[in-house]
Amino acid sequence: MDTNSLRQDVARLFTLLHERRVEYVLVGGIAMLQYVEGRNTEDIDLIMALADIHKVPEITLTSRQRDFARGKFGEVQIDFLLTRNPLFAKVRQHYVTLRPFAEQNIPCATVEGLLLLKLYALPSLYRQGNFARVGLYENDIATLMHDYQPELDALFDALAQHLSASDLSTLRDIVAEIQQRIGRFQHGFGKGR
Repeated sequence: MDTNSLRQDVARLFTLLHERRVEYVLVGGIAMLQYVEGRNTEDIDLIMALADIHKVPEITLTSRQRDFARGKFGEVQIDFLLTRNPLFAKVRQHYVTLRPFAEQNIPCATVEGLLLLKLYALPSLYRQGNFARVGLYENDIATLMHDYQPELDALFDALAQHLSASDLSTLRDIVAEIQQRIGRFQHGFGKGR
């Protein structure tokens, strides 16, 4: 894949979305790069309504499920989180900030929005037995928690409307484990024991 061509396709995609007044929010790995260093990604993840995707016929949809779709725009693979999912719609409405990207200001999920999406995905990833993605998501969560100290109770309140009580309880346990890791990091490994 030609990196220069890819960059041009990404810039052209964002220009088209803006020109056609498409509501979207950048999420996923590229959004993570707006907040933390060293995150790799091979695609663009956007929260959008299915009707808005159709406003850009230059995007070829390659698959579609209830809450997700995948498409291509030139060299760019796009994963869509569809707003028919109430949590995705909530993030698009309430957890957005403008960030510079590809010489434009792009609507990007806030730290809290990214955390909501990653926490929401974890139960499904565990059920799928996808250890590599679980590790990646938990690392993203840990990095955002360490660097930004978000208000976690508010995030759990928001997730309570979208997850079962048992999933929410397990997520609280995972976040507590991450907080312990952050504590070890902040206090120095093995010091004071």
